[in-house]
Amino acid sequence: MIEIKSLHKNFGKLSVLSDLDISIAEGKITAILGPNGSGKTTLIKSILGLVHCDKGNINIQGEPIRGRWEYRNKIGYLPQIARFPENLSIKELIRLVEDIRDGQSNHREMLEQFGLTNQVNKKLRNLSGGTRQKVNIVLTFMFDCPLYILDEPTNGLDPVALIRLKDMILAKKKEGKTFLLTTHIMGLVEELSDELIFLLEGKIYFKGSYNELMNLQDEVNLERAIAKILENAHN
Repeated sequence: MIEIKSLHKNFGKLSVLSDLDISIAEGKITAILGPNGSGKTTLIKSILGLVHCDKGNINIQGEPIRGRWEYRNKIGYLPQIARFPENLSIKELIRLVEDIRDGQSNHREMLEQFGLTNQVNKKLRNLSGGTRQKVNIVLTFMFDCPLYILDEPTNGLDPVALIRLKDMILAKKKEGKTFLLTTHIMGLVEELSDELIFLLEGKIYFKGSYNELMNLQDEVNLERAIAKILENAHN
């Protein structure tokens, strides 16, 4: 699904991504982990074409993304912090996104699933953080895409909405959809992910399954396994 070769990105003298080689399997859920400043956001923005890397190539579904934009219509993207015009209502925002993107929208189904049907006329400025996140999820999943990129998707969600999100991710995985996920919630990683990629200072320190990481670090807990990686990297 995604092939990344020899990817480099510097911001001035700071190396953010350093010679990354990553293959993201189709129909799988891949979690990208790492502390703040590890390069996760830059990697995601590079895949989305929002950051242009200094060297290297990114291919999605066998096609290079450099100089192209159409491939983004096949990606559902949920940013960690989404900023929308505060004077728009939920309904107006959905219509705006539908006018921009190609494809058939299933926003009514999504609104119902996350309990927003009776709130569509509310202005975005009047929404709580959790409700804003539900709107973000609706915008991400209201188009059928082969690839979904979710950056800290559980921010502010109540337990019911969290369960619905997890169920939806797993249902779409069964349909063959591919997911790229970043999160600091280790339980979510353990529950959903097929493969883990651990980034630190722009380099890959681990790539493999949850069980492979546990065996490698001789741990039964994901947080402790990651702590060992960090300790070994700084020694």
